Amino acid sequence: MYLVAPHAGAHPNAIFALNATTGDLEWTYQPKTKRAAIGLACCGVESRGLGYDNGKIFLNTLDGTTVAIDAKTGKEIWHTDIGNINIGETFTMAPFVVRGKVLVGNSGGEMGVRGWLAALDENTGKIVWKAYSTGPDKDVLIGKDFHPFYDWEKGQDLGVKSWPPEAWRIGGGDVWGWISYDPDLNLIYYGTSNPGPWNPSQRPGDNMWTSTIFARNPDTGQAVWADQLDPHDLWDYDEIMENVLVDLPINGKTRQVFLHVAKTGYVTAIDRKTGEILSADPFTYITTYEGYDLKTGRPKLNPKLPTAPGKVAQEVCPTNLGGKDWQPTAWSPKTKLLYIPHSHACMNRENFEVQYIAGTPYIGLYGDQYAAPGDGHRGAFDAWDPLKHEKAWSIEEKFPVFSGALATAGDVVFYGTLDRWFKAVDAKTGKLLWKFRAPSGIVGQPITYAVGGKQYVAVLSGIGGAMGGVVIGNLDPRLRNGGQGTSGLIQDLAAYTEGGSTLLVFSLPEGAAGK
Repeated sequence: MYLVAPHAGAHPNAIFALNATTGDLEWTYQPKTKRAAIGLACCGVESRGLGYDNGKIFLNTLDGTTVAIDAKTGKEIWHTDIGNINIGETFTMAPFVVRGKVLVGNSGGEMGVRGWLAALDENTGKIVWKAYSTGPDKDVLIGKDFHPFYDWEKGQDLGVKSWPPEAWRIGGGDVWGWISYDPDLNLIYYGTSNPGPWNPSQRPGDNMWTSTIFARNPDTGQAVWADQLDPHDLWDYDEIMENVLVDLPINGKTRQVFLHVAKTGYVTAIDRKTGEILSADPFTYITTYEGYDLKTGRPKLNPKLPTAPGKVAQEVCPTNLGGKDWQPTAWSPKTKLLYIPHSHACMNRENFEVQYIAGTPYIGLYGDQYAAPGDGHRGAFDAWDPLKHEKAWSIEEKFPVFSGALATAGDVVFYGTLDRWFKAVDAKTGKLLWKFRAPSGIVGQPITYAVGGKQYVAVLSGIGGAMGGVVIGNLDPRLRNGGQGTSGLIQDLAAYTEGGSTLLVFSLPEGAAGK
């Protein structure tokens, strides 16, 4: 088992290789990271995981380096410096390996960093291709193979023309989330982040290709289609979330789609061959949008929420944390349900003018977040039926649910909570089967594996990221606008958890599989 540490503490971005049945430490790899990256990172010092292929572990360090390590010995094979921390460009995403290429994206849209996804040769670390999210077609790798489904996304150099002059150079669109691969179509799917700054009055236009899902050929990087789900994004609704590839019967025909659960609060089903949006359904409380026009692929904005500087928009729902943020969903091919960990929150927001200075925040927002209407719960864990376009069941939680979900063949679903509970629930009904009080809040991703016929479930407990601000991030919980308003949403969290990182590994009792 391989673990990666955040860029903090005594072992910044270190990798630990453990015996998966005993927990014994086999080796440790410590990269030579630049500690200055901590002060230049826009949104936290976390790492979202490692990549593995062909006997090699792949690591992204916060300060902008991708490293290949021998999985057996822990010895470095190669490293490539690809980021620039001097402008606030950092790496927090997990590398993803496809057809001998290590796919790496950058973070830093809140610092005016221009987003990109790069492919490195798995054996040498050399850059094979690099696709920017903004700018001219030659930079975005848009060419003769690009065939978007919607007419408004067709045209030359839209990544320049949809911006004020030169604004695309500091326009965000970073790639800090998850990548999916369809081997039959030989396409990768990934999303880009919000445009910069958050104040939309400073960047009139659609701001292509931020808040967009791309389909690309992994061999060449050339774009095949794109869906900009949030043109001229008003609310920091990144689209970096995972795309879950499934085949679904739609209107009497099996369609190759992916399910995308977004910050916008919508579950979208998108044809993975063409980019056609087949459905878009709300799964949480929403005031920012009034639905999607499936004929045009554009959202219907709520015109009553002001965005001009000096005007406070009240009850903006979801917040900039989104209906669901980066925490991954899980799909069960048995129940045909998608399990969604998410927030239930709103915010009051005021934009202001901001100037770009390299390496400093480029945001332009005051915010105050709080629970959405209801009984005061600020999060939930849902089972979503994509065929019925509705929830099969839902579990309300006191705080936003920021752990990933895990669905097993035994019809059990696991997830963690910020107030320290690791839970197992019935995949069909949501009934609580078991829970364990962890040492700290959980924002990690549960996994399951088997060794010698025995099945294990593992998860990292340890509050951090945006949800750790008032516990370990020195945000004063009395100030509601800390962390763009997240401190207001979780100002009481310190009473329920403390910091610290602990790996928890559980073994299933014999005969438990399938029960």
